[in-house]
Amino acid sequence: MKIKGKVALVLGAVKGIGKGIGLALANEGARLVLTRHDWEDAFDSMEKDFSASKTDHMIISADLCNIKDIEMLVFRIEEKYGRLDILINNIERGGWPTVHGEYLEDQWDLEIATTLKAKQWVFTSVFPLLKKAREAVVINISSIAGIVGRSGPAALVFNDGYAAANRGISSLTETWARLGAPHIRVNEIMLGIFDTRHAKGTWGWTQVLTEGEKQSLIDHTLLNRTGTIEDAVKACLYIIKDAPYMTGSVLRLDGGYVLAGEKVPPMPKRIV
Repeated sequence: MKIKGKVALVLGAVKGIGKGIGLALANEGARLVLTRHDWEDAFDSMEKDFSASKTDHMIISADLCNIKDIEMLVFRIEEKYGRLDILINNIERGGWPTVHGEYLEDQWDLEIATTLKAKQWVFTSVFPLLKKAREAVVINISSIAGIVGRSGPAALVFNDGYAAANRGISSLTETWARLGAPHIRVNEIMLGIFDTRHAKGTWGWTQVLTEGEKQSLIDHTLLNRTGTIEDAVKACLYIIKDAPYMTGSVLRLDGGYVLAGEKVPPMPKRIV
């Protein structure tokens, strides 16, 4: 798909990976709808950076756990553009076990509502607008928490509810790919330990984890580093621009974290 002139909705674009994807789409000539809710201290820089991109865009403050706000968002998109070509379903909230300890009911509910329920309601609400496009792409941003859960070094950063919600996202990806075929492609980028999500640029990484704990997460990653915003942006652009035969798939972008739990031993000596 050529991105120039396409209408793209990027959720959670105030900073980090969402903002990085939004700016990359702006550089490709997309017309943008960008949402924000938390991180009010980053609102000014968000506005300045997207204004500097010179792309057609609108920024909408919306609590995507609130269905009324989602309805308002869809109305604004339909009113201005009449269709939607790209949905970057990037919204999550994960409580760190090393920060929050045992669950409180409100925390569990918020993680499920933000990481899983909001994605469902946004997709369902914009689906009619996606069907109006000649071709459309949906990318769900998820986490390897759905695979590893609260185990190994990841037990420091992945709560049970966050892990369960991310496992549910893969089910939604497959269902939506069936619903959207053949004109709407739906895929998922499953992130590992990424800067601004669970590594550099987060309060938990800088203020809570010890150097040893941080190193344990890096040592468990085959590429021996955390993921960057640029890594996520490149994967996103690949799916949109260069993977026309890809739908219902999960692209695991984790630097080999999931594989690093098992070592490959030397080949045994020949006996016969």
